[in-house]
Amino acid sequence: MEAACRGFDPTQLFKRYEQNPILTGRRLPYPANAIINPGAVRFGNEVLLLARVEDMRGYSHLTVLRSPDGVRDWCADTSPTLEPSHLHHEERWGIEDPRIVWLEELGEYAVTYVSFSRGGPVVSLAMTRDFASFRRLGTLLPPEDKDASLFPRKIRGRFALIHRPIIRGEAHIWIAFSHDLEHWGRHDVLIPTRPGAWDSHRVGLGPPPVETPQGWLVIYHGVRHTAAGSLYRVGLALLDLEDPQRVLHRSEERVFGPQAEYELMGDVPGVTFPTGLIVDETTREMLIYYGAADTAIGLARANLDDVLEYLSTCPPQAEA
Repeated sequence: MEAACRGFDPTQLFKRYEQNPILTGRRLPYPANAIINPGAVRFGNEVLLLARVEDMRGYSHLTVLRSPDGVRDWCADTSPTLEPSHLHHEERWGIEDPRIVWLEELGEYAVTYVSFSRGGPVVSLAMTRDFASFRRLGTLLPPEDKDASLFPRKIRGRFALIHRPIIRGEAHIWIAFSHDLEHWGRHDVLIPTRPGAWDSHRVGLGPPPVETPQGWLVIYHGVRHTAAGSLYRVGLALLDLEDPQRVLHRSEERVFGPQAEYELMGDVPGVTFPTGLIVDETTREMLIYYGAADTAIGLARANLDDVLEYLSTCPPQAEA
């Protein structure tokens, strides 16, 4: 086994916001069971979340919430922003877990999300400029597939997608490439599960990859089965900027996991599931938005430079 990352206490990288959870179903202007797993982006002078909302029937839709600082004073759309479409069979049982990137080449925001129906979960894509109207491009890859995001720019002339299919019962993080957002190829395992470790059962992408001079920062969740159920914790990886199929570093330890009451008690106990991320380029502060126990949205803060420095001490994957 590779040595763990040295010189850092990884549990100190991510700091919970002291007034967590920042959003619950009770904060919405219409009845809802839960609000979780938001995509996040700066939009105008505000931070915008596109959150998964589960209604009282158990079906999910997406709703926009806005805040001047990404922490307080959230204002939600008065009704669901993006509901499952009856014209798209794959959305019959709801839509879930969006990730958002701005695609400069297209001049639009790309929203990858999970469509759910009898056929199982599948990755879908919608485009928007204003988060009021959306243009659906349909499914990208066959089911069963989840936890997907595009990279925020083309790499060597191609779009790149991180996703998490289930193949032969295995749940690794994969990467694929496309020239047109419709036809995908060069599929490869990117971040595999690790037998016996905290991420032994499943792994899946968290927020979209973050471009830094050192490489693409990836925050991901890992699942381990225990006698009391599944635990959803958080790890880190760094990908090569121009060859993102190459993993440069990966944390051995988990850096965040369920500890607070709102993470340990809820519809699915023991879950911290990050999906949204905002970076302040001046202060280097990261705001990480995560689903807590499949019931509410929590916020954690971290410093981007500290996270990258910690990752640099982790075992070089290319030499493993």
